[in-house]
Amino acid sequence: MDVYESLVDVVGNTPLVRLNRITAGLSTPIYAKLEYVNPGGSVKDRIALSMVRAAEDAGLLRPGGTIVETTSGNTGVGLAMVAAQRGYRCVFTLPEKSSAEKVAVLRAYGAEVVVCPGDVPREHPDHPRSAAERIARTTAGAWLVDQYNNPANPRAHHGSTGPELWRQTEGRITHLVAGVGTGGTISGTGGYLKEVSGGRVQVIGADPEASVYSGGPGTAYAVESIGLFRHPETVDDSWPESFHTDVVDRFERINDRDSLLTARRLAREEGLLVGASAGTAVAAALRVAAGLGPDHLMVVVIPDSGRNYLSKVYDDEWLREQIGDDLPAGGAQEADRIDP
Repeated sequence: MDVYESLVDVVGNTPLVRLNRITAGLSTPIYAKLEYVNPGGSVKDRIALSMVRAAEDAGLLRPGGTIVETTSGNTGVGLAMVAAQRGYRCVFTLPEKSSAEKVAVLRAYGAEVVVCPGDVPREHPDHPRSAAERIARTTAGAWLVDQYNNPANPRAHHGSTGPELWRQTEGRITHLVAGVGTGGTISGTGGYLKEVSGGRVQVIGADPEASVYSGGPGTAYAVESIGLFRHPETVDDSWPESFHTDVVDRFERINDRDSLLTARRLAREEGLLVGASAGTAVAAALRVAAGLGPDHLMVVVIPDSGRNYLSKVYDDEWLREQIGDDLPAGGAQEADRIDP
């Protein structure tokens, strides 16, 4: 029989699909790695499974234990999915800007969700990461995932996403474009591709314009799950250990307007309902591809689905609050035709 023994066996081996309409006028083919096809709905399923397995092997997570983590939603969903398969309890801390859909999905999986203010310094006791650390310390049998500094995060992509792309493109890939949140996706995938290609593959980080990663001020921005926000009172200025900065050749800085409208264009022009961070990545890919020719082949990572953002990215009122007068009076359909 053509069956799987467990849901976690379905994680990975996601499709690679060419973008056709949104790339009009470009000679470089751009292929989208559709990570939202994973059973939990995002690229984070890969690292969730990898980190849980590593914790089990190390004796950090035992039967009946509790998984604790700070997440913007997607890693939590992946962890909750794996936890349901293995009988673990989950407690997640989320920043306030996380979409209502993400919170609802986590609770649907049976996870306990603690929503924390996102506009406080890292050292503040109510910061999502501080809250997660406190919960882990005071809960018997708890394991703090710490995806930002967990080596099993980039290792998951080095062992799966990278090899998949090399196989799917038959070694022809020349450019990888991905957003940077924890840094695991771009570090693991990009690191593998650089190794197997002898350094030929160029790795481009797609980053919100305000993000610290690409030299921004660290002020607030609308796109979830990527970039690095830095509260002005934060003392700890360290970057995630999951982000291997030497893998990234350069960054493309994308503002909220271009990220959000590109996400909408993908739905209207390609039939791909994606999240805002995918809009950031594709906007960066289009910009880079404009300077390349037909001998190149670009892959852009699509982290998650737009179903998690119907109340935000695909809501006219919310969008108008983010980009102001850039959203025409005609609303979504007119805005979606704007070429970012």
